[in-house]
Amino acid sequence: MKKQMLLVAIMTALSVQAGIAAPEKAADTPLKPLPGQTMAARFTSVVLSKGHYKPLPLDDAMSEKIFDRYFKSLDAEKMFFTQADIDQYSIVRTRLDDAINNENLSVPFAIFNLYQQRFNERIAYARELVKQGKFEFTSDETYQYDREKAEWAKSDAEVKELWRKRVKNEWLRLKLAGKDDKSIRETLDKRYEGYLSPSRKLTSEDVFQIFMNAYAMSIEPHTNYLGPRAAENFDIAMRLSLEGIGCVLQSRDDYTVVREVVTGSPAGLSGKIKVGDKIVGVAKDEKTPITEVLGWRLDDVVALIRGPKDSTVKLEIIPADAGPDGKHQFVTLVRQKISMEEQSAKKAIYEVKDGNAKRRVGVISLPTFYMDFEARRKGDKDFKSATRDVKRLLGELKKDKVDNVLIDLRNNGGGSLSEAVELTGLFIDKGPVVMQRTGDNKVEVESDTDPGMAWDGPMGVLINRGSASASEIFAAAIQDYGRGIIIGEPSFGKGTVQTLFDLNRFAPGEKTRYGELKYTVAQFFRINGGTTQLRGVTPDIKLPTMGDSDQYGESSYENALPWTQIKPAVYIPAGEIKDILPVLDKKHDARVAKDKDFQYLAEDIALVKKQRKENSVSLNESVRRKERDQQEARAKLREARLLSPTPGADDPILVPDPKEALNKAISASAKPGAKAKVAGVKGALRSDDGLQGSERSLAAELEAEKQAKAAKDVLLNEAVHIMSDEVGVLKTDTRMASRVLPYAADSK
Repeated sequence: MKKQMLLVAIMTALSVQAGIAAPEKAADTPLKPLPGQTMAARFTSVVLSKGHYKPLPLDDAMSEKIFDRYFKSLDAEKMFFTQADIDQYSIVRTRLDDAINNENLSVPFAIFNLYQQRFNERIAYARELVKQGKFEFTSDETYQYDREKAEWAKSDAEVKELWRKRVKNEWLRLKLAGKDDKSIRETLDKRYEGYLSPSRKLTSEDVFQIFMNAYAMSIEPHTNYLGPRAAENFDIAMRLSLEGIGCVLQSRDDYTVVREVVTGSPAGLSGKIKVGDKIVGVAKDEKTPITEVLGWRLDDVVALIRGPKDSTVKLEIIPADAGPDGKHQFVTLVRQKISMEEQSAKKAIYEVKDGNAKRRVGVISLPTFYMDFEARRKGDKDFKSATRDVKRLLGELKKDKVDNVLIDLRNNGGGSLSEAVELTGLFIDKGPVVMQRTGDNKVEVESDTDPGMAWDGPMGVLINRGSASASEIFAAAIQDYGRGIIIGEPSFGKGTVQTLFDLNRFAPGEKTRYGELKYTVAQFFRINGGTTQLRGVTPDIKLPTMGDSDQYGESSYENALPWTQIKPAVYIPAGEIKDILPVLDKKHDARVAKDKDFQYLAEDIALVKKQRKENSVSLNESVRRKERDQQEARAKLREARLLSPTPGADDPILVPDPKEALNKAISASAKPGAKAKVAGVKGALRSDDGLQGSERSLAAELEAEKQAKAAKDVLLNEAVHIMSDEVGVLKTDTRMASRVLPYAADSK
């Protein structure tokens, strides 16, 4: 169900509606293809069958792949369709290519309409089970929570049995969390009723997007169809800016709720909009009357609020502290360019004790390889760029006299290729960074041509399974040059290059917007000749692996491109980092063997992997209660350690940022005796309250996120320790230093 609801969220986020009129009342009536969609499908087939890195014809064989992927896209957990539903459409299994070529999409829409019918039936059955509430928890039943690889249910009765266990498990979770039957019944009924609302807001554009992605992703995992709005959001994510009022919004029930107000934005500067306010009406400009947006899809509300810089928008708001019948307020704001600073590069300095010495390690966290392509093209001298931001931060860290620098690329999914190349150039003199091979076997070398380094001292890169694409290019280049130490777990393994193609290029004079294709045109290769594809980057010093390669990463895709290699580029290594790795590994092993938090986290990871492998939970209350009690006992033991007066005496100490010191001092003086305490560990298991995100209050949700951000980052702390160890070794072993950092040695 989690993946099923994720599907609904994705379909909402990737809406391809071009306008900002009131959304169509959909889903209770069968959906049909809209004008222009058949042409968009045809245009897509031309591009993918001829221009893709792995061109595949749109034929009967491809039709079979689309057929299977389309059904799985709609029902990933196989909780709605039965095998009979699949069989009734078996006659078109090899004819979806004809549907696209002949511009007739009636069959894909008929399949979706059947899905909507089954969705409504299954949710109605679940609500009936909740209403009856006749569950016993003494038998030895089990519930399989991941059915992605399961077979389709053979009958309606079998599907109902799956749903009975589903509801029983959710009832038991809430019961174990201390809820009584009345409260459980109310919570679950509202939960299932809530599933119907986004489903009923799905439109023909959503159906088309799902079907076209079933086609695109049948060729290769990173090929996608993007509707106009999805393409716009992709561009916003790359440039880290948009034109609007500076509010992060969220859907709760039928309301659009303010989740965050961006500091310095029009909304923030006005002082009239607060977290928790409900937006119930929007006038897109001064001439337009207020449009009620109660019950609207979130992306439709966002589209109405966004607009050109210096234009006016008027909001009708129910204040956060007022009830549903509270007095409405009207706020007029002037849209401005909003910078999404939360996703920008940030620095921190950690101090580590090394005997009588103290080492200072600078950490730069980079969530994505962003660049404002449009601003750069226009010649804007202040265009947003990951490399420019990191270069500035390196300059600040130099002034702060740090001994080592760690680039934290955990969960950085990539971004701009040019940014990856230029960022590498901050740490090497000059030379090749990455190679690209196109479908016709032409190899191009992307190089850093700017001599000199922004940082010539020791450095490292922290990666995990979520580090992909541009992150892997950077980490691989640093590793191949022997320039720094790669720490963490094996990366994602995405070694392919995508480009965007505007389908309106086929019909430049038409007003209809056909959307864009993001499709693979080349493959990345490291300068050593290997590719990051499939295998990713293997760290020099490994930390516990939190992910599962069967569930997440390039190797989890059945149609991923294979690993291969080509002739290496000509390059001169910047150092012999391998010489120091055995020493650092030994120190690392000795330290984590004594680090309780590290051991606890490793235990949690092992437990999660065990549960994932078993893929089932008991529906026996006594068994589950025993498991819960064991988990709570572990959590209390760890919490007591974290809250003790002297936790982690050897932990790296975060050096306060002078810019934030005043604010923290004011906050501390406002709460005498208040002292920040670490109350959790990032990645650790937490107690299950049986609730889903929207079922908690917004205040509770935001507080939980705040605590998660403040939680102890055991893996980052260990990476900082490794960086400190490197400095200690290099300062005491000049011969080692001359091999590891020959450039730095020559400059002194």
